[in-house]
Amino acid sequence: MLTSGLVWDWGGWSVIEPQSYPPCEANFLLQFTCSTAWIGMLETIKIAILATFFGMILSLPIALLSSRNLFPQYITYPSRAVISACRSLPSLIWAIIFVILVGLGPIAGTMAMTIYTVGYLGKMQYEAIEGMNSTPLEAANAMGLSKTEISLGVVIPEAANHLIAQAIFMFEYNVRSGTVIGIVGAGGIGYYINLYLKFLQYEKVAAYLLIIFLVVMLIDLVSIYLRSFFTDESEINTPTWSGVILTTRIKLGKTSE
Repeated sequence: MLTSGLVWDWGGWSVIEPQSYPPCEANFLLQFTCSTAWIGMLETIKIAILATFFGMILSLPIALLSSRNLFPQYITYPSRAVISACRSLPSLIWAIIFVILVGLGPIAGTMAMTIYTVGYLGKMQYEAIEGMNSTPLEAANAMGLSKTEISLGVVIPEAANHLIAQAIFMFEYNVRSGTVIGIVGAGGIGYYINLYLKFLQYEKVAAYLLIIFLVVMLIDLVSIYLRSFFTDESEINTPTWSGVILTTRIKLGKTSE
């Protein structure tokens, strides 16, 4: 009983209590939606969604131009240089740059994560495109189709499963990375972590880290489940939640060994 009391009286859990200002208008069961933990984590997820969406829109054309089975080297090399440049700096450094350029807040975080997504996702995309079956491309070239028609009518439909699975994985990655960029003022839950670190309130920082761990683990499980619909294995076996969780446990066990 004493241990249980100490756990529930731990000061770190105040991060899930509603803020005193502005007054919380939610009902009693939804009071936690007015807490800094909820607001910060929700902002991080929003940044990850926007960065993944805009990053995929920007990276896909560059990835097509970077594919050696579609375009000659004088086009693929500059395109790959752009992707490498976006990926050369970590998202935290991009966040610092955009905080300087546009100021503090989630806009800087979204722009930083978008640039990094272009670099990271673009590389995976052009590798998936280059790994596709060459027969449809040869048939399209024999028909005299333009590069645009081949890209839109052949390449993207053929590689769609891999592209969607990569986008889901990128969202998962952006959520994890987005918890860090807030430390430099780019929005998200990292802002509150940095704030309480300055005031030496380590119990609240620990509570935030625990919440991040639980949310990221949940998103990871959902991401594995969704990606399983867009891989070759899904054509043979329909994925189940139990299979995803069991597979995750097996992977963790092998890693620990």
